[in-house]
Amino acid sequence: MLLEVRDIQAGYGDTPALFGISFHVNKGEFVSIVGSNGAGKSTLLRTISGVVKPSSGQILFQGKRIDGQDPAWIAGGCRIAHVPEGRSLFPRLTVLQNLLLGAYTTSRAKHDGLLRGTFDLLPRLKERQSQLAGTLSGGEQQMLAIGRGLMLEPSLLMLDEPSLGVQPNLVIRIYDAIRAINQQGTTVLLVEQNIRDSLSMADRAYVIQTGKVIAEGIGKELLGSELVRKAYLGL
Repeated sequence: MLLEVRDIQAGYGDTPALFGISFHVNKGEFVSIVGSNGAGKSTLLRTISGVVKPSSGQILFQGKRIDGQDPAWIAGGCRIAHVPEGRSLFPRLTVLQNLLLGAYTTSRAKHDGLLRGTFDLLPRLKERQSQLAGTLSGGEQQMLAIGRGLMLEPSLLMLDEPSLGVQPNLVIRIYDAIRAINQQGTTVLLVEQNIRDSLSMADRAYVIQTGKVIAEGIGKELLGSELVRKAYLGL
């Protein structure tokens, strides 16, 4: 087990968002967390990465507690890369500069190899490496955000809504890249509203509603579940 979340409760000020969520991710797995807007998906990833502090519960990574730790320590020390919703790029820096910022905890000797691997998975970034990030299309910016996460050489890559605001043809390329990343050995935790693709790709998946897990299982089986389809997902 790589990541284990135990009965986490968290929120913003006096407004709770997560109500006792528990789940786990095994090493090498592709796990999806799906739910509607406002279900608590983004808050869950922010809590794992340390941006939001839980009010109770535990988060274990490789058997050691990380809840309450500084986000920089979680990223650099645990190699947990969080690709946030909205991408959070530096628009006035080039593609290459944004990528190298993702490698701030890795030795310079590794940078060339990490760049080659990232460009192999996301060749559009190699073509655009001298271009300012703010001039990229939405899909290209999402690729850059994923590429920056890969430059951390992550043990766990967490992706928050990578298809949001992206043209359909580029969504396909982004999902193909995410599959390839996982197939190369990186553990992936994907948060999405795009339930059809995210459930069909996942080894396992969890469905959350108003801050609670309401269903879990094999991704494709959840997609075909009448309970999930009719009672929650509305398919």
